[in-house]
Amino acid sequence: MKIANAELIISAAKEHQFPGGVFPELALSGRSNVGKSSFINTVLSRKGLARTSQRPGKTQTLNFYFINDRFHFVDVPGYGYAKVSKKEREAWGRVMEAYFQKREQLKGVVQLIDARHKPTEDDVMMYDWLKFHQLPVLIIATKADKVPKGKWSKHIQQIKDVLQAEDEDTVILFSSETAYGKDRAWKEMTKLLYSKETREIKQDSGE
Repeated sequence: MKIANAELIISAAKEHQFPGGVFPELALSGRSNVGKSSFINTVLSRKGLARTSQRPGKTQTLNFYFINDRFHFVDVPGYGYAKVSKKEREAWGRVMEAYFQKREQLKGVVQLIDARHKPTEDDVMMYDWLKFHQLPVLIIATKADKVPKGKWSKHIQQIKDVLQAEDEDTVILFSSETAYGKDRAWKEMTKLLYSKETREIKQDSGE
């Protein structure tokens, strides 16, 4: 996909701060330090748009990126970082539950998992939670450049097995260093964004 424009429009800490409109959205979820910011920057070809940090857990808001004046990426707080206080985790949890459960514009979730390792308990819990709420999930296995090519299939299968992933869920190997997997990721993300339901909303809005 050609990206004409992309900008961070709001960092929402409360539900009332979520932007209005009918534009479809994809949420990006993953363990802290899994590479969400790097994924966003790579697929949008915008170096530095999403700020990367050496301090995991820095993202404490839902960051809404408006892409091509047509859809949103929503970067949600990373999970599984022990140094974040229980009170902070509970506050994030309430806002994220409101987003995932109530947000009509949400068309699917991109769950990022480190390709080098088995999915963590937090990864499995998040996947199960999304499935319980009947949200479509696209799994992106990050840091593929750090896994020998001869072991790629093994690592993909490991992710599927540990998550007990459903047959319709796609796992895509991705590297922000080489942009490997970028085109395939866009193909699958576009499918989620422009489902039949989304097209009907766009027609109703006169687009």
